[in-house]
Amino acid sequence: MKTLLRAFLFALALCAGTVHLAHASPERVALVLGMAQYQSIEPLTNTSNDAEALAKTLTDIGFDVTLGLDKTAAELREMMREFAFRSETADLALVYFAGHGIEVQGENFLIPIDARPRSNDDVQQQSISLKEMLAVVERARKMRIVILDSCRNNPLGGGISLAQTDTSNQQPVDEATRGVGGLAAANPDRGTLVAFAAKDGQVALDGNRGNSPYARALIDKMAEPGLEISLMFRQVRDAVLRETGNLQEPHTYGSLSGTPFYLSGNSEGQPDISGAEPATAWSKLRPDQESQLLALADLGDTRSMLGLAYIRLNPEDPRFDPAAAVEFLEQAAARGSPEAQMELAKLFEQGLGVEIDEKRALELYRAAADQDFADAINDLGFLYYQGGLGLRADPAKALELFERAADLRQPEAQFNFAALIDDGLIAKKGPPEAAGYLYAALRSGSEDVLNLLLQRPTMFKEETRRELQKLLKNNAFYAGSIDGDFGPGTNRSIRAAYGLEDG
Repeated sequence: MKTLLRAFLFALALCAGTVHLAHASPERVALVLGMAQYQSIEPLTNTSNDAEALAKTLTDIGFDVTLGLDKTAAELREMMREFAFRSETADLALVYFAGHGIEVQGENFLIPIDARPRSNDDVQQQSISLKEMLAVVERARKMRIVILDSCRNNPLGGGISLAQTDTSNQQPVDEATRGVGGLAAANPDRGTLVAFAAKDGQVALDGNRGNSPYARALIDKMAEPGLEISLMFRQVRDAVLRETGNLQEPHTYGSLSGTPFYLSGNSEGQPDISGAEPATAWSKLRPDQESQLLALADLGDTRSMLGLAYIRLNPEDPRFDPAAAVEFLEQAAARGSPEAQMELAKLFEQGLGVEIDEKRALELYRAAADQDFADAINDLGFLYYQGGLGLRADPAKALELFERAADLRQPEAQFNFAALIDDGLIAKKGPPEAAGYLYAALRSGSEDVLNLLLQRPTMFKEETRRELQKLLKNNAFYAGSIDGDFGPGTNRSIRAAYGLEDG
């Protein structure tokens, strides 16, 4: 059997050799949207200015930016469709929307310029839902951000029935506002952050200085080198509060991965930490930012706790202190962070900073898996297959877990489940499904899968290889024969599907 050994995929990849990735497609892509010239509801003054200024800032710091101003619903959906496909091969996909938005029956909608809503149904049919916008970025490989500079009052008048929002603490302002009837709290998937320009009960000011307060703060902080992304959004919040006299407080929902990220790159003199292991990467954080992480951790931010733990798990760092790392991870795990639960499980499994406790390790793996944390589900699959941490070997349960992790887009699980199907071990699934998981793993950015498909394609049966060629052709990557022969043409299409522009 070609799978079911822990880290099997990566061992094979090392034997297969590596592919030069110098001409990869953009690692960071952004869709920036500004709606100002509404045809039937109140126009806005600065939204186009904000979008143009933010697009320039993002371009300057290395994003591949698509800018859309004053778009109809049909035009927006076409832009979103194209951007969603491009974002699959990007590490980070970001969407910024400045314009009117509204909550209807608990769901958030972003309003294009041609909307003419007279009822709740009209809003739902003529606008773009936040769920649709989240789907645009959901397949980005590492990080997904949706920023809404469009909040808090109802631009559509009394004819629209909106969910009630407590506005008792709202204060009068002398600036125009961007309409939203109390945006509902967002609940994005893990690894996705949704940032609102203002929290419940407040208005987002359109501004009288050419840009909104929120846009100005974003532009300023995004361009600051060496500012970790969690701290960036915190500083944006603080800047907006200062400028608006506490009338507007930005708010974020969701959570990013535990790997540090710098939108504007590293500070001068700071080593490049892109692609580094989390412990190494967090150790490079500037001392002033570590103190800010500590402050955020004190406020209950689990990502900050995780970063502080990673610093103390780096044996090359003078702050190396596994016991202290355990304390941070225990706090984050107790607050429900699945990544902290999994990291803590590893420590109890290895006996690092704590006594070995297989029962506790298994409990933590399961807790993370119960929250659909794909890495934990995949590891549980190996534990069930091999009978680790006191479990009896249960191959049937292991296969269920591998499939679940693969469906959550865990690349190793996608590859392994494709191999299991190819081996005939999964009932009612055959070459089309095996090829589907291989294609998904390729698009997810697994360099190991790329190398295996280029160097050892015959490890999969000819029928599976034919089905993969069909998928590549259906997505306009391949124009050759469907023959299962992975020659130069198929290899170029595999590289292109991965995101290599010289494919």
